[in-house]
Amino acid sequence: MSKFLPRVLFWVLTGLVVATTLLPLSGNQEWWIRGWDFPRLHIALVALATAALGLLFCSRSIVFGIALLAAAFAYQSLRIFPYTMWATQEIAITDNAPEEEQISIISVNVLMQNTDYSSVIEMVEREVPDVLFLMETDETWVEALKPVLARFETVITYPLENHYGVVFATNLPVVDADVVFLSDDETPSILADLEGPTGNFFFVGLHPRPPVPGQDTDERDEQIKRAALLADREVLPVVAMGDFNDVAWSRTSERFKEYGEFRDPRVGRGMIPSFDATSWWMRFPIDQLYLTEGLDLISFSRLDPVGSDHFPMKAIIAVQDDTKFE
Repeated sequence: MSKFLPRVLFWVLTGLVVATTLLPLSGNQEWWIRGWDFPRLHIALVALATAALGLLFCSRSIVFGIALLAAAFAYQSLRIFPYTMWATQEIAITDNAPEEEQISIISVNVLMQNTDYSSVIEMVEREVPDVLFLMETDETWVEALKPVLARFETVITYPLENHYGVVFATNLPVVDADVVFLSDDETPSILADLEGPTGNFFFVGLHPRPPVPGQDTDERDEQIKRAALLADREVLPVVAMGDFNDVAWSRTSERFKEYGEFRDPRVGRGMIPSFDATSWWMRFPIDQLYLTEGLDLISFSRLDPVGSDHFPMKAIIAVQDDTKFE
């Protein structure tokens, strides 16, 4: 009896690890399956701990279970390995761009029910970004932010009461900037053609819907795909930023990079998790930054909390000589 409960626990955990590893491989877009893309690190750690538990016993069946756990641990580790400091970086940090050529961009999901407006205002006043992209902004948020938004030359507000309102603000010269809808789920995105100190670039701001009960990922995946194809990287370099509601290592994110020929600054630098800011152990990199060729990365960082369940994310970039895009 003393070993019965640990053995049962071993097999229950083994079954869960194997199931949560295999289910996302099906390609099914149901929310409860795609949600297992997120905790790959957690699943790998559970596999490791369960295998250690199995070592307390000695039987062929237990050895088979440990082999399954080892395979799951190896697969999950392989998926998240690029987002560790041991992987090769996709984008090198540029440290020789003059300050007057640098462009700072901040994106943050403010959380619609968050009432800590002053923290967001103080962040904007402190950081003074050239481009600001806010998500989950309703009419109350837009009204509260009016004083700080008045500091920007161009402001686009699209408040919604469904957690998908957006605000876009910039002091860069604007060739064109619009709210666009990339899917049929009433989720707005931002597409802007902006003039930097050394050349123009496209900014794409995204906030597709997450995999939650009643919300599968087909619309989210289609929106992300269309965004990758929308901004013409053959004409201008592209910055894509926002709360993608998808982890950096998912197949959807990988396809987004392939479609748009994007580079991810997280690769080779660590996960830099952006959500959930209210939890110390369940955090995932879902607020993304992607850059095409033609853009230099000067820094990419997570800012202090602002009362939301998302951390603000800040990037400083520079546009390379754009003659090759003419």
